[in-house]
Amino acid sequence: MTISAAPVLRRRMMDLVLEEHTLTVPLVWSDPSDTRTIDVFACVVSREGGEDLPYLVFLQGGPGHEAPRAMHAPTSPSWLDQALAHHRVVMIDQRGTGRSTPVADGILSRGAEAVAEHLTHLRADAIVRDCEAMREHLGADRWNVLGQSFGGFTTLAYLSTDAGSIDRAYLTGGLSTVTRTPDEVYALCYDKMRDASERYYRRFPAHRDRMRRLVDLASVGGIVLPDGEVVSPSRLRSVGSALGTDDGWQTLWPLLEHDPSTNAFRHDLADALPFGGRNPLYFVFHESSYANGHVTGWSAQRVEPADFVDDVTLFTGEHIRREWTETVPAFQPWREVTLALAEHEWPTIYDPAALAASGARGAAAVYVNDAYVPLEYSLETAALLPDLQLWITSEHEHNGLRTGRVLEHLIDLAHDRRVR
Repeated sequence: MTISAAPVLRRRMMDLVLEEHTLTVPLVWSDPSDTRTIDVFACVVSREGGEDLPYLVFLQGGPGHEAPRAMHAPTSPSWLDQALAHHRVVMIDQRGTGRSTPVADGILSRGAEAVAEHLTHLRADAIVRDCEAMREHLGADRWNVLGQSFGGFTTLAYLSTDAGSIDRAYLTGGLSTVTRTPDEVYALCYDKMRDASERYYRRFPAHRDRMRRLVDLASVGGIVLPDGEVVSPSRLRSVGSALGTDDGWQTLWPLLEHDPSTNAFRHDLADALPFGGRNPLYFVFHESSYANGHVTGWSAQRVEPADFVDDVTLFTGEHIRREWTETVPAFQPWREVTLALAEHEWPTIYDPAALAASGARGAAAVYVNDAYVPLEYSLETAALLPDLQLWITSEHEHNGLRTGRVLEHLIDLAHDRRVR
């Protein structure tokens, strides 16, 4: 397979040195006869004087989100300053996002069947192959990996096939199950959201009745977003996804204080909903993240517990619904593609035996109250990786990497430094 590289672009941003790399790689790594290609983009970020530090490749959460763009540290992203003290950071746009041949609405002109087939080649196993091509291009024998959420899932796929390329792995809210079904994952995530909902209402008891009234309003088409979406009750309840973050209550509280007839409410609700049109992949093949040899078949919708059906004030999280392909303007053009992928039998990408034999070193932050990557299944996966140091904490929620000193803590753990 031929891999080609574009000229490297180098520039400075105050004390940061940025190198932009673009590789042209196969769309289908597993089939040499398939001549289709895509571009994969990465920006290598270092601080002046740190150009020879070891590489740390960052794998973003998602699926379907590009890497953050490095601004002058410590401004953005918040953890970059911690990383640059020890590494050059490789911000790679996962295939289909950012500058890595992004998937956008224009691709739909190819037809639903062709688009669905294309998207099956954008999963974690292919992202790993892209990372290996980038590592070799950069001339690194080994490098370190930081995987946030879905990026942690991708790190597990990496360790399943190419553990020898990774010096230390850092995972933040990304120790996915490698043995459970999507149904089991989403059922447990409902339990997490039930707990999160009740914690919220204990803190703000008046908001339960306000939420009930909002659901009643949504059920008669009374909530319309600025883009014209008539918000369904299930879509409204998904705003609870914010409760999976450190400061998510600060999103819900003002929203439930607003008069729903105001522009402020409509715009704030649009901003708070967890799935939108900016990155269509996040909705279109979200459930594939947990499919390790499974057909997802609208898993989250199928396993909804009876109490969530009966009590409309219980918030949901990353539980997508088939009806959104009909009610959400950004998803309507993707309906046939999404329906096709829901019936696709996804190949396995994790190998528990290979993980156990990987000798993987590093550290992982496991969040006790994680609403998206349940603690219980994270611990099952951690048992396969005995040399991976665990930090099990209730100090942060799923977005702890962005809100605290999580990476610094994990680096200290992985290098046996005393953690304060």
